[in-house]
Amino acid sequence: MKVAVVGATGMVGNVMLKVLEERKFPLTELIPVASERSVGKKVKFGEKEYEVVGLETAVSMKPEIALFSAGGDTSLEWAPKFAEAGTTVIDNSSAWRMNPANKLVIPEINANLLTKEDKVIANPNCSTIQLLMALKPLHNTYGIKRVVVSTYQSITGTGVKAVRQLENEYAGEEGEMAYPYPIHRNALPHCDVFQDNGYTKEEMKLTNETKKILGDDSVNVTATAVRIPVVGGHSESVNIEFEKDFEEAEVRKLLNDFPGLTVKDNPAVNTYPMPIYAEGNDDVFVGRIRRDYSQPNTLNMWIVADNLRKGAATNAVQIAEYLLENDLV
Repeated sequence: MKVAVVGATGMVGNVMLKVLEERKFPLTELIPVASERSVGKKVKFGEKEYEVVGLETAVSMKPEIALFSAGGDTSLEWAPKFAEAGTTVIDNSSAWRMNPANKLVIPEINANLLTKEDKVIANPNCSTIQLLMALKPLHNTYGIKRVVVSTYQSITGTGVKAVRQLENEYAGEEGEMAYPYPIHRNALPHCDVFQDNGYTKEEMKLTNETKKILGDDSVNVTATAVRIPVVGGHSESVNIEFEKDFEEAEVRKLLNDFPGLTVKDNPAVNTYPMPIYAEGNDDVFVGRIRRDYSQPNTLNMWIVADNLRKGAATNAVQIAEYLLENDLV
């Protein structure tokens, strides 16, 4: 079982390697792949060191699975080349997500759609993954009409450049800017680029990917995505209007029983999800669960997850595990 990690020297690529090791993924050979400037560098995995190779070399090595986290342009160019060589690609960029020919997968929700013919599988956006993990069990029971979500997103979602910007600002030093404004002691209502409709790409991902993953175009989502000076994970304030009424106790049970979800909700002792607790964890945490008394059949929740793990690397590795367990590779 040869596994390539494309973008192995990047922030998500590093976490992919960590998650593969932690979950004891049964690979026999690791192929770390990166851009030409990183070729020849060494990557530690388990007790061994592996040399980083370029994309052409990696394709010629014919891995069974390739985990991609190297940006949309790289994915568009190289995922088909790996697929032609017989590799199953799990891609973390937005390149293939909304292509009707490609599955968009959260394993706990819709991995059952996967077949041997799926050679390029899309990993959803980090904010979408944690939102849908909490929405799915509730949609199954009550039917979701509309979701209003405001995100509070970690700088790690932007990458190393953003982490450096925050560190420089903490230290009072000049440096390269990942954002158009300072992020230290600030909040930017600006994740990704603005579209003609006034929303950012990040906000529209939450709208479009939700419909595709749930397989239900009737679920309406409106989003505001905000970048905050946090490292540990993304948070979301979510207001959900259902077709049917609910009991809060049943909502809590449905959430707690769903694999990969943890309810952390006891305001009496100040227990609620926070990025500081989610960092390094694979679960999605849900709290501040309460009825919205301003209109019928409506619920408020707060959802937190480590965007580099369940929001990216862990979800991709879980897809690979599903493929292996079901003889799809």
